[in-house]
Amino acid sequence: MKLSGFIKDRMPAYLIFAGTLLIMIVFLFAFHISLEAVIIISVIFLLGGASAEAWEFFRKKSFYDKLTSDLEQLDKKYLLAEMTESPEFLEGRIIYDALQESDKSMCENIAEYRRDSADFREYIELWVHEIKLPVAGLQLMCHNDGNSKYNEQLKHIDEYIENVLYYARSGNAEKDYVIKAVSLKRVFGETAVRNREELQERNIEIHTENLDAEVMTDSKWLSFIMGQLMGNSMKYDADSIKVYAEDMPDKTVLHFRDNGIGISENDLPYIFEKSFTGENGRTHKKSTGMGLYIVKKLCGKLGHGVSADSVQGEFTEISITFGKNELYKF
Repeated sequence: MKLSGFIKDRMPAYLIFAGTLLIMIVFLFAFHISLEAVIIISVIFLLGGASAEAWEFFRKKSFYDKLTSDLEQLDKKYLLAEMTESPEFLEGRIIYDALQESDKSMCENIAEYRRDSADFREYIELWVHEIKLPVAGLQLMCHNDGNSKYNEQLKHIDEYIENVLYYARSGNAEKDYVIKAVSLKRVFGETAVRNREELQERNIEIHTENLDAEVMTDSKWLSFIMGQLMGNSMKYDADSIKVYAEDMPDKTVLHFRDNGIGISENDLPYIFEKSFTGENGRTHKKSTGMGLYIVKKLCGKLGHGVSADSVQGEFTEISITFGKNELYKF
């Protein structure tokens, strides 16, 4: 709170004060009060008014300066009410009470939203588990009948259902994962086996290198992430997939590289954004723009870094970085 701003705001009051002082002086002279007495009375009047204004300024300044400072330092601005103390002057108390009521209302709305969100998430998870039963039954029937075309489509439906489940859980994934030492070779092997039939049908070659490394992560979530990357490689016309790891003192980087259609330079910065399909989405109608978005979100929840590099018509490489620290022991 600046003095110039305070004076500017109080200027109407000062004009009234000056007018009152002028009228008082006129009346004093009208009653033949001596000049010395008029001067003394005026000085006392001015000193009293200036002292009152100084006291008003400094007690408000401390409150508003702290309010502004707290607001600037807070990353989450809505916590301002929690940092604010009730001041001694009336205007400040009105502001304080308004902030407290606003904070209370916000907390109630957030609580209601969280309840609704939790209910919806619970329903989605229940729906996914229920719908998986008939899908699994149909897959078994197609397998027994030798109908590979229908079985392939059912597999895609099952993958999309999995996407729904993982997306629903990604909002609070920290409640659903267990971080421990995980073998990259084992998780990738399971992913490859799960997609074996489609890989064989598309004649896609798999090359692995240095996957003996172990990383701290959740095996189920990592398996889903690898499945998404492999699905993208198959979707975008790759005939070769290379998966390799770089084990460094402070981190392990998993590289997932294919020789598919690649990603244009203009689209590359946006591929992890929600529902972004870009140029490839126009040529491949099955693109939803959700796969890499979920991958990015899950990596963030697990504390892993994820990045992409690509040259259109040549390759696409997704890199996942697993950090290490002094507690990293196997």
